[in-house]
Amino acid sequence: MHKAGFVNIVGNPNVGKSTLMNQLVGERISIATFKAQTTRHRIMGIVNTEDTQIVFSDTPGVLKPNYKMQEMMLAFSESALADADVLLYVTDVVENPEKNVDFLDKVKKMSIPVLLLINKIDESDQKKLGDLVEKWHSLLPNAEILPISAKNKFGVDMLMRRIKELLPESPAYFDKDQLTDKPAKFFVSEIVREKILLYYDKEIPYSVEVSVERFKEDEHKIHINVVIYVERDSQKGIIIGHQGVALKKVSSEARKALEKFFDKKIFLETFVKVDKDWRSSQKELKHFGYNPE
Repeated sequence: MHKAGFVNIVGNPNVGKSTLMNQLVGERISIATFKAQTTRHRIMGIVNTEDTQIVFSDTPGVLKPNYKMQEMMLAFSESALADADVLLYVTDVVENPEKNVDFLDKVKKMSIPVLLLINKIDESDQKKLGDLVEKWHSLLPNAEILPISAKNKFGVDMLMRRIKELLPESPAYFDKDQLTDKPAKFFVSEIVREKILLYYDKEIPYSVEVSVERFKEDEHKIHINVVIYVERDSQKGIIIGHQGVALKKVSSEARKALEKFFDKKIFLETFVKVDKDWRSSQKELKHFGYNPE
């Protein structure tokens, strides 16, 4: 008997979805930083054993869209409701359970197993957690509620066992040696974008997109050219920094992370270009891979 299925992770921004995804998959698949709206795409991570294949999907945090890019991010999240065999709805001990009730109503109507994961329980106490469990039980009465701490790996093994129990019988959907549905270039752009999220303040990280223009790999090394797109000339100056110091720092940190990710020597060149209002352009967003089905 072989089991396989799609286990999709949804929830509001900054509740720990990407951290959980990385723990479940065992590889660094999704960006996980302290900033909200970190994940912009739907990212699959595949876990294979001899008799199971679990296809996890990390999705952008659910939010009310303010511009075209956020509309497409929400579409990625909503698409995860349509094709899941098991849904993981992630919340935490601080967010308002009734945030984004429209999305919650869609989850409530689902007929598949829903596991409601209360994350970051290391930041709470027993009474508060008990109150939260009661509240969530009233909002999603059919969901199975599991308290976890993704960062500390508490409850993650138990969650994985429960997921395997709930998986349907099915042959594998992907090759057994496949780790993700994304190409290598995607992870280059995500790693560079993560460093930008970490090293720049205010609106800069949210006005940035990263495109890989060259990816040439041989047995021992990879040559990569990356273009960092911003919306304004002033943002370009901030990204580059005085005498190019800021961009050099981001490039150096990204190169180290890429060498760890690919286990090869990386030669990385970074450029910065202005693309006005790319976040609101259908054509530009499609170029950057925002194509929810």
